[in-house]
Amino acid sequence: MKTHLAGDTRVVGSALVLGAVSIIHSTAQLIATDGPLADATQILLMPALAAVLLLATRRPRSILVRWVLLALGCSWLGDTIPRFMTGDPAFLTMVGCFLLAQLCYLLALRTYWRHSVLYRPWWVIPYLFAFAWLVIVCAPHAGSLLIPVVIYGAALTLMAVLSTGLGTLAGAGGAIFFISDALIALRSFAGIEMPAHSFWIMLSYVVGQSMIVAAVARQVRFTALEPDKGRV
Repeated sequence: MKTHLAGDTRVVGSALVLGAVSIIHSTAQLIATDGPLADATQILLMPALAAVLLLATRRPRSILVRWVLLALGCSWLGDTIPRFMTGDPAFLTMVGCFLLAQLCYLLALRTYWRHSVLYRPWWVIPYLFAFAWLVIVCAPHAGSLLIPVVIYGAALTLMAVLSTGLGTLAGAGGAIFFISDALIALRSFAGIEMPAHSFWIMLSYVVGQSMIVAAVARQVRFTALEPDKGRV
């Protein structure tokens, strides 16, 4: 009992750390998007989120948890490595790291596809429409980057679709994560920006992945409590 309570306390503590880092980063994005505080806190976001998932689950961790942890690690690389580069190489490196993150999410979620909107084809249409619209808007300005951007967009869309297999919370998280990357694409290729654009990119980035992580932790706990349920 004491161990369980201590574990819950650590999870709450790690979630508070994540919340604090997120608030500081969001504030820094509003004040100085390219400032040192925004840069420093951005590279702390994914490690803080990974700590929440680690503390919310127990060893031996499931394949689902391990793939999601790898996805968070690849996201961290996407946040970090491009800072040491410039121009197209920096952008392609970012896309490559986040493509790996999406592939990890796809591998994590693949066994839950029977519970996703893929079994309700009409619900897939909004995802396909969003992907097609994004490609149509960005394609005229993407140039030689069109193919990698389309590949990444397809992986991102499939991730959002499969995330619905873990329930409403993960499905909403996948959709919000899609919005985050869509905002990056619209700014990078179509020159479309809204006020505080970077703030909304990072807010949706953190919120989307946090919702997925929360759904994963809930699924793992549910499966542990009900070994004959929730399995695919």
